[in-house]
Amino acid sequence: MPVGLALTVRTMVADSAKGPRPSLTETLFMLFLRLVAVGSLWFALQYWAMLTGFSFNGQGRFDLLPPAWKAAYTALAVLFPVAAVGLWLLVSWGPVIWLLAAATEVAMHEVYPSIFGIDRLLVFAHGAVAIVFVLFQAALFIQRRRQTRTVRPDSP
Repeated sequence: MPVGLALTVRTMVADSAKGPRPSLTETLFMLFLRLVAVGSLWFALQYWAMLTGFSFNGQGRFDLLPPAWKAAYTALAVLFPVAAVGLWLLVSWGPVIWLLAAATEVAMHEVYPSIFGIDRLLVFAHGAVAIVFVLFQAALFIQRRRQTRTVRPDSP
């Protein structure tokens, strides 16, 4: 790299705005969202494997499923990968799409157990993730509120 260019790059880096470092709570929340994204991707892969005949010895292929299962599993095969991308990228729509997918699965197993069967572990897991998400949101809200209380631009 030429000397002039290296000097310019160093000057640009020194002039760059340095944002505040994320707090421990924010870092843990980002890690939590990424773990949920990996779990969502796992669910998506399971649904796609079933619909394409790679699991259950081909018994769960799309063309062999009853209409209710076709609708539910196809929707979940689309929702979970989209949720995984949104959660991984830490965008605001990621948890919303995950909530739609999780609520669909909970409704399948709790509202229509005669069609989809009962899966208490899955319902419990989705409930636990939702509770942890709400607790993180509350902790972040309290943390931001304390920060705005301590430093204000209009303080004397």
